Amino acid sequence: MKLKQVTHRLTMPAASIENLEEHRYWLQCERAYTYQPIYKTDGKLLAVELLTVVTHPSDPQRRIAPDRYFSAIPIRLRLNVIEEQLCMLKEREGFFQRHDVLASVNVDGPTLIAMREREDILALVNTLPWVRFELVEHIRLPEDSNLAGMSEFGPLWLDDFGTGMANFSALSEVRYDYIKVARELFTMLRTTPEGRNLFTQLLQLMNRYCNGVIVEGVETIEEWQDVQGSPALAAQGYYLSRPVCFSTLDEVEMLLR
Repeated sequence: MKLKQVTHRLTMPAASIENLEEHRYWLQCERAYTYQPIYKTDGKLLAVELLTVVTHPSDPQRRIAPDRYFSAIPIRLRLNVIEEQLCMLKEREGFFQRHDVLASVNVDGPTLIAMREREDILALVNTLPWVRFELVEHIRLPEDSNLAGMSEFGPLWLDDFGTGMANFSALSEVRYDYIKVARELFTMLRTTPEGRNLFTQLLQLMNRYCNGVIVEGVETIEEWQDVQGSPALAAQGYYLSRPVCFSTLDEVEMLLR
């Protein structure tokens, strides 16, 4: 008796194939790091923000928006990136201690919460008292989660105040160390005398909720002068310095001329 051989070819839905290809794409992405200085209104260097440059081997000249990249990869990989960044900062520990300068690292809420389960990251954070985690909002927290009481990561910063969920409702949840005002809000308010007055009043109010306000996106001398004449603590932006390769950290200006 002959047995008839029957083969079955498993077919995968087109949507699943696309998802796999997209997943593979994000895993293939490559990271490099730059930093952008943050200067106090008296010109003294306050901190440097670590920035992630994301590219793909298929088109290495085209930069991928970091928020898009981090939104696409799972939390376990975002944790690995945080560890990578902290290890890199640890290697430059002498610079930050010698100059009494802070380093800010961007992190979304879900990743920050997940970091509590990584003892290796917690141990590393404890050795870096000059690191500040800057909360970004491109990935929202689950409804039953909040950041209150997360003292193990030191003082937190809030990024992009004035956009999306980064508004006064966020200030009622956590006592932030520094709050960054988004360029969009800053430029909108400085277009009229009434707006300038409102900007001053806004910063005075924000200073009640934090230890200082940092204005983002300062691109002209006029904008820098407006910040210097305001209740803001510090600023960052292209007028003060463009992002530069992290390997050149020792060349950063400690005091603006």
